[in-house]
Amino acid sequence: MKSMVVLTVGLFACVNSFAHIVSGSGLLHPISGIDHLLAMVAVGAYSVQLGGRAVYIVPMSFLIAMLAGGIVGFEQYILYYTELGIVLSVVLLGVAIGLREKLSILLAVIGVGIFGVCHGYAHGEELPFAENQYNYAAGFMLTTACLHLIGAFGADIIQNRFNKGDKVLQGLGFATALVGVGLIFQL
Repeated sequence: MKSMVVLTVGLFACVNSFAHIVSGSGLLHPISGIDHLLAMVAVGAYSVQLGGRAVYIVPMSFLIAMLAGGIVGFEQYILYYTELGIVLSVVLLGVAIGLREKLSILLAVIGVGIFGVCHGYAHGEELPFAENQYNYAAGFMLTTACLHLIGAFGADIIQNRFNKGDKVLQGLGFATALVGVGLIFQL
């Protein structure tokens, strides 16, 4: 119950923040591609599936790693295989949700951290000379946090409010993984 209160407050904070940030600030990049969108929602959903402290720790680790990857991208360092890492994040997060794979929090943090670096690098590398890189990073971080919340809320609602919700969530996980497999062929 306490986690749902925190998630609710966070979601409403995201909605209010969107109204106050100008376009071009990085807000749109996380929702500009199905790969980013699915992976970020899946992080939230998977954290709820893991339960307990993972609801907070797993998405936060993704955000921190994404910021680090964004900085690397802004600085134009070359980080190989990031597109593959992004696509694999969709596949592997989908499979983990589909199989209800309960990793330890440490392994989940490491996994989503690697994925976060890849996603952040793509955000930073695509717009390295933004007028204000800090605003741009804050924008993609805010949108990502909101997508994590959407995934967390969605997973909680599906699992706990619907008959056979666990099976529905598993099906959505496998569907996500299939989209990721399709994206592999587009690399």
